[in-house]
Amino acid sequence: MSNTTRILAAVLLLLWGCTSQNTNKSLQLSSPDQKLNVDFYLTSKGAPGYLISYHNKIVIDSSALGFVLNKADVLTKGFHIVNSSITKVDTTWEQPWGEEHFIRDNHTELKIELEELNGFKRKLNIIFRAFDYGVGFRYEFPEQKNLTNFEIKDELTEFNMTANNEAWWIPAYKGNRDEFIFKKNPINELPYVLTPLTIETKDSLYVSIHEAALVDFSSMAIEAKGNNKLKCELFPWKNGVRTYVKAPMVSPWRTIQIADKPGDLITSYLILNLNEPNKIGDVSWVKPGKYVGVWWEMHLGLGSWNQGPKHAANTKNTKHYIDFAAKHKFSGVLVEGWNWGWDGNWMNGGEAFNFTKAYPDYDIEELTKYAKEKGVYIIGHHETGAAIENYENQLEEAYQFLEDNGMKGVKTGYVGDSLNNGEWHFGQYMVRHQQKVMEMAAKHHIMLTAHETIKDTGLRRTYPNFIAREDARGQEYNAWSSDGGNPPSHVTILPFTRLLSGPMDYTPGVFDLTLPTQKNQINGTLAKELALYVIIYTPNQMACDLPENYEGHPAFKFIEDVATDWETTKVLEASIGNYITTARQQRGTDNWFVGAITNEQPRQTSIKLDFLPEGKTFIATLYKDSPKTNYLTNPTAYEIESKEVNSTSVLNLVMVGSGGVAISIIEKK
Repeated sequence: MSNTTRILAAVLLLLWGCTSQNTNKSLQLSSPDQKLNVDFYLTSKGAPGYLISYHNKIVIDSSALGFVLNKADVLTKGFHIVNSSITKVDTTWEQPWGEEHFIRDNHTELKIELEELNGFKRKLNIIFRAFDYGVGFRYEFPEQKNLTNFEIKDELTEFNMTANNEAWWIPAYKGNRDEFIFKKNPINELPYVLTPLTIETKDSLYVSIHEAALVDFSSMAIEAKGNNKLKCELFPWKNGVRTYVKAPMVSPWRTIQIADKPGDLITSYLILNLNEPNKIGDVSWVKPGKYVGVWWEMHLGLGSWNQGPKHAANTKNTKHYIDFAAKHKFSGVLVEGWNWGWDGNWMNGGEAFNFTKAYPDYDIEELTKYAKEKGVYIIGHHETGAAIENYENQLEEAYQFLEDNGMKGVKTGYVGDSLNNGEWHFGQYMVRHQQKVMEMAAKHHIMLTAHETIKDTGLRRTYPNFIAREDARGQEYNAWSSDGGNPPSHVTILPFTRLLSGPMDYTPGVFDLTLPTQKNQINGTLAKELALYVIIYTPNQMACDLPENYEGHPAFKFIEDVATDWETTKVLEASIGNYITTARQQRGTDNWFVGAITNEQPRQTSIKLDFLPEGKTFIATLYKDSPKTNYLTNPTAYEIESKEVNSTSVLNLVMVGSGGVAISIIEKK
């Protein structure tokens, strides 16, 4: 027996002894498979805490719970357990769209009702849910006369580790929001960091700390306190208050995903399971698909958002994109720069944006009619320049305008180091704003994709019209970033960090990888760009390059064929920051698509196709790096190979540095 196991056994024995003698001190909850355990306890001072073990190894060591309030005593000690209850749930629910069609929600729940022994005798409930692959817990402020409207000064929730584990992170409290390159460091060296925070433990486990169901609360960052201690950090309002609370209410869930393999983090649906079911009723109008758009040419410097000779969002150019989308059976056309407000310095000053007034060279009525005739819809664009009040003042009219003009989707943006009223992009103010936008979009049957907004916490289950967010460094950095663009490892880290929170609008699909109008080039190969359509999940994928770079290109067939709505997802192999191979089954069919990518190191691997149904024959088409491909000197070289395969087949894959393979596996007719 290892020292860690002995310590854990002693702790559990002590807690069990306390429980059997005094149910007012400790309680235990086990996951359905009994391999994960949560131990809740009160210290001798009545302070709540918890620890989590997995396969008899402590993953989260003894960690504090509670709050510090403004103008009131702390909600951290002096408690006793009034009541506790354990319930079990095992159901399966259907996603209207998603990376997994049917999701099993199998958990046990422990609800602990606490009350202060003395003083105001305030009440605080803590709810734990244990899944086989992780834990969620939240605070509940029940209705009570001595705790109604109050201000949270600090949340004391901890996630303490047993060792100085390595973590992949991006910083909090920085001007560029969450658009950073991920770094890997021991947790004791971390600054304030954003979640999801992904950790590899000394016991070779993988842990992701995040939150679920973030509603009317400040979002959570993580503070490293030294000695392997991690603490919740709530983003403040500009007056210093972290969160305003009106009881009764519940906090977001604090989530801890645990996996033996990194790929298992991706196929853990704990975040979604902790959100409430669909609240908006019939969502048959929410349809996954693919789109092109007036966008990449601006990042290349060929067009502009503002008025002038290079203004890209004009009637003629938009019709060009509509024609291309219709020809290749794409659903939508994104148009940026169509409305008044782009002239002058709009970043951190978007008060001039008007969301119902088009520029003179953009005939909205003509384009609405033209798109409808072609069977395509225009995706609206609302850049706010971080001027929230200006946007909210026009919100009803803006979304009525979208609906009236057949725009079934909208992309929003909040570019600015902070919101123009001085609030953080991650505070309660922005959480409330995003809720208004999400509900307004649902009212008008608009699919919402948000950039530079509050992070995803699984609310797409409750509001299925909120289909994706950006909230990370996307493709556009490859065009103009002074650091040379996203490094080869960037997209091999995103699936295990940012993408654990939800779909990302990364906008893959660049074919002209050398970017002749820019100093940069894409740090990857053409085959890798194709593979990203499978690796990076979103239900509405963009083919971001210029139409002329796609027209007549044999590799464009993969983008035409690849699905965006899935029956199931499997991660076949993965190493964070090094490589990942993902397979997804197209919803309603037996067809599969596979994407494999690597960092700057070349890679050879073999994948079994045993996920295919037995007794059927398929045509596998591989879009892959060629022997001549080099991501620095010859990134556009590629090969296409087709072969018959079945469930016993094995595919041997060869990737150059920063290369990839994209595979369509279509049932043979």
